[in-house]
Amino acid sequence: MLRKLKKIDLIIVVTLFALMAISILSIYSVTNGRAGYDGHHIKMLKYYAVSFVAFFALVMIDYRILIKYSLYIYLSGMGLLGVVSFMGESKNGASGWLNFGGLSLQPAELFKLCLILFLTFVLVRKNKNQLTFWRDVVPVGMIAFIPFALVILQNDLGNSGSYVVILIGLIWIGNIKFTHAMIAVVIMIGSLIGGIQAYTHYHDNIKTTLESIGKDHWIERLDPWLVPDKATAKAKYHTENAKLAIASGGMGGEGYMKGTSVQSERVPYTYSDSIFVQIAEEFGFVGASVLLLLYFIMIHRMILIALECKDRAGPYLIVGVVAMMLYQIFENIGAFIGIMPLTGITLPFISYGGTSLLINMASIGIVMSVRVHSEDEEDDFVVQPANYSNTGNQN
Repeated sequence: MLRKLKKIDLIIVVTLFALMAISILSIYSVTNGRAGYDGHHIKMLKYYAVSFVAFFALVMIDYRILIKYSLYIYLSGMGLLGVVSFMGESKNGASGWLNFGGLSLQPAELFKLCLILFLTFVLVRKNKNQLTFWRDVVPVGMIAFIPFALVILQNDLGNSGSYVVILIGLIWIGNIKFTHAMIAVVIMIGSLIGGIQAYTHYHDNIKTTLESIGKDHWIERLDPWLVPDKATAKAKYHTENAKLAIASGGMGGEGYMKGTSVQSERVPYTYSDSIFVQIAEEFGFVGASVLLLLYFIMIHRMILIALECKDRAGPYLIVGVVAMMLYQIFENIGAFIGIMPLTGITLPFISYGGTSLLINMASIGIVMSVRVHSEDEEDDFVVQPANYSNTGNQN
């Protein structure tokens, strides 16, 4: 155990503690003394304590064991997504939470890690052979599309989008043909531009259709981003006040616990989804840059671990985690500066929330497990199918 602990990347660990400090201080700033929210910083500290236990536990576990049984993990995650589709509690327009006593679990967050593990299992068995479109890319795409569809039906645009980004990242390094990759890029860009143009020109018809199928929540998310002149005052309230708060922060910010907009509660959910707005208003461009620098350091260190990894599975896992993190950071911050739609996705390691923090810490723990165990002799179970009919038969 001591040998493994010595191989942990201390820079990543220090970065995690720095992010924890920022999170606790930021949550305290916008919840202290407020009815219903006072004490959230203590709860977040407890979430961090549990998450660090999970982090170190996963560091000690050989990540290839998780890959071997990733089908079970994937199916369990799918089961939770299915249950929450029928029994989930709704929050902010999305029905994606399960309550167990006093605990709340968001399966869509949990499934991101399930998807990374199973896609790694499937792609690494290709043994570096070039992926063909119908035999490889389409089946792999379906692995992500089914949960994507389930989460879309739950009105969770943020987490469903992360599945697509994870899929793209892993297929990209999975030795896809260059021509297929370029065709896919052209199709995605064309679809995005075409979709935006269609939404803009046929807005009223699309709005009527979405309202008829109970997707009013989508309109409130998309209108302020694509057609702000047609968005209702309620739909624009969040993003407009967020932009004003970020702008008022200037270079050095208005001061800790002195942010005009966040302290007057003009910006909703400043302790969770909108916590970047609190940082930008109270600490300014300098504070926001420090946060982005910490993210850069973490992602850079993970990429270095992937480049140094000596087996086949490790880089797939790390690319999946990096894709997930980059998407969450870009989507969350981008929503408050007007370049992305507001989807309610959390800011990694900073936003209040137990499930999100636990999954992000567990993901970093698995990345660290790659660093700790990648020099061990590669076991055949990494590239051979697991014996799912007889789990007791170990290689």
